Amino acid sequence: MQLQTGSTMRQQSPASAKKQKLHDRFIPARCGIDFDVSHLNLTKENKPPEGADERERKEYEELLAQGLFDGQEHKKVLNFTPRKIPNVGGFQKGLREVYTVNRTASAPTRRANRRYISQNPERILDAPELMDDFYLNLLDWNQDNILAVALGQTVYLWNATNGNIQELMQASGTDNYITSISWIQRGKFIAVGTNAAEVQLWDTERLKQVRNMKGHLARVGALAWNDYLVSSGSRDSLIFNHDVRIANHHISTLEGHRQEVCGLKWCADGRQLASGGNDNLLNIWDVARSTPRYTLDNHQAAVKALAWCPFQRNLLASGGGTADRNICYWNTSTGTLLNSVDTKSQVCSLLWSKRDKELLSSHGFSHNQLILWKYPSMVKLAELEGHSSRVLHLAQSPDGTTIVSAAADETLRFWRVFGPCEKKKDKEDQPNKLYNSLRLR
Repeated sequence: MQLQTGSTMRQQSPASAKKQKLHDRFIPARCGIDFDVSHLNLTKENKPPEGADERERKEYEELLAQGLFDGQEHKKVLNFTPRKIPNVGGFQKGLREVYTVNRTASAPTRRANRRYISQNPERILDAPELMDDFYLNLLDWNQDNILAVALGQTVYLWNATNGNIQELMQASGTDNYITSISWIQRGKFIAVGTNAAEVQLWDTERLKQVRNMKGHLARVGALAWNDYLVSSGSRDSLIFNHDVRIANHHISTLEGHRQEVCGLKWCADGRQLASGGNDNLLNIWDVARSTPRYTLDNHQAAVKALAWCPFQRNLLASGGGTADRNICYWNTSTGTLLNSVDTKSQVCSLLWSKRDKELLSSHGFSHNQLILWKYPSMVKLAELEGHSSRVLHLAQSPDGTTIVSAAADETLRFWRVFGPCEKKKDKEDQPNKLYNSLRLR
């Protein structure tokens, strides 16, 4: 056998080569270990250091105890001792004050997000004959905590405070049915659109119809209130503005769509109207103009879902249908697209939180869920599942915390999604002139 070391070579005899053992990977050879000596070194008692007699050992222990334990025996190391809190106002501060006193001033104060979003609905109600039609708007919740839902030919009122159910009206005619409903912002009136191209105004306190406004040539699938003005969008592609205070209610016509109008929303200050249609167009209208200020064609499907932001003026969210699936954010003062996110599903409805910068969307094909988004990052905060068919409509409770979703599976599901909004001081109660004038008719 030959071994090479550097540039020199030497030849070993077979006996010496056989005697030498090669070891790889720095594994020590057990043959070179004296196990008896190793065992003795591990098991023998350690000898005390030189000069450390019993007296010196006791002195050392006393000095150590005095330094660590303040000269007291049976005291634990690192034991928590509550700081003495002075009496303030004649009573001892509680645990909250103890925490406040011990908290360092340099520690940053952060608002902890402890809100829990349940994945299960708080309540489920049956909604038989709820029409599976993407272009209709059949659900609305008013400030008096009354939920209105249209089931087939009938509009029902559900009192969320006591759970009472009341039938408001029923559409007449075999081929007639309810296509849209919308509560007035303040008051007891609700507008009802029908397949017979009518816009009916109902007094929900007296359960009486007070106005029937005609003019459209096809069904009215979208309604939106702006104080005493109600706007109606129809399959005839037109938008009518009705002044419900006067007999000649039809005051203007807005022409900007080529197909059915399926989404209508007035902004909070009443200066702009957003309309979406089956022609994939989103129009922004000024209150005093009959032509759109902006016509936005970024969506690739019908635009039904519309929601004005409550905390930022001129911010509008819009959602597209199955072929689009996007949520878009717009600056309506300039017509600029601020952001767009692909939701992977048909966008049926949108709702903003009244307190936080959050947006809730409901979806159809193909996931049939609700998604809570953080604005403006568009991070998903929660996905709520439970409906077995597309979630067509959303409505928000007066306090802003609860959302009701209506789906083609003929159920209403109530979700506690948003945080509670701050209560504002109400102004002095004033008589509702609109209500009184219509009630006397």
